[in-house]
Amino acid sequence: MDDADRADDSIETMLRTKIAESASFKPKYPPMGKCYNCDEPLADGHRWCDALCQEDHLRREARRA
Repeated sequence: MDDADRADDSIETMLRTKIAESASFKPKYPPMGKCYNCDEPLADGHRWCDALCQEDHLRREARRA
């Protein structure tokens, strides 16, 4: 085994680790059917009704932390 093979093995191991990590990723704000900021009902997959609500919510969350 030469340096190129060892480097290839190292990269493959790192990629497998990152893929496994991404498969278990849980978003901090999963979609819940309504805006996290103003409780407006939303279509599937959305978390805020617009960019202003998102900015407002994240700004207030940052102040609490």
